[in-house]
Amino acid sequence: MSDMERFRRAVVEWAAGGADAAAAAVAAQELAVGVGVRTVVLVEGGSDQVALEALAARRGRDLDAEGVSVVPLGGATSVGRFVDLCGPQGLDVRLAGLCDAGEERFFRRALERAGLGSDLTRDGLEPLGFYMCDADLEDELIRSLGAAAVQRVIVAQGELRPFRTFQNQPAQRERTLEQQLRRFMGTHSGRKAQYAHSLVENLDLTRTPRPLDRLLAHV
Repeated sequence: MSDMERFRRAVVEWAAGGADAAAAAVAAQELAVGVGVRTVVLVEGGSDQVALEALAARRGRDLDAEGVSVVPLGGATSVGRFVDLCGPQGLDVRLAGLCDAGEERFFRRALERAGLGSDLTRDGLEPLGFYMCDADLEDELIRSLGAAAVQRVIVAQGELRPFRTFQNQPAQRERTLEQQLRRFMGTHSGRKAQYAHSLVENLDLTRTPRPLDRLLAHV
């Protein structure tokens, strides 16, 4: 395990609270200095981390080596705690982030509470390094690749038959193909991360979803 991964895990454990939080806080503080963390990118979950790191790699970047740590929150409602710990009141490193449009309010409130802005709008969040996916990351990637290309990725993953079975479920029959693809990726643990990586690997880099493109440019 790299020191940057240890840093990420220490921050997550610190944010969770509990009996080990104090030790995790010390570890996070020491590792932040030792590794040279300059930016913490707050993302909602592991699939967002996978996608962002995979896209950076395709562009010839190693975020860990650059001192950019992508930290999954385990859900947008936790963002306030992470901003407190990593932002001006905590480790005092530069912050950035990515979230779904439906969770924007949690990010906005957390940044305002930390003194990083007031009466923030989506346009106001972007100069701070925080970018919104219109629905979620899967939706952004599906629209960028197109449904046909995404289905080819499903075939390559050996999951065409499960996808066809999923499409035939009564609840799915009235949905568009794009909606079916998006929902299929969330049907069991680990599938979102699996497809986040595969979709980014198959992405035409000239059609990178705007939130990912702008976030990488920012950090």
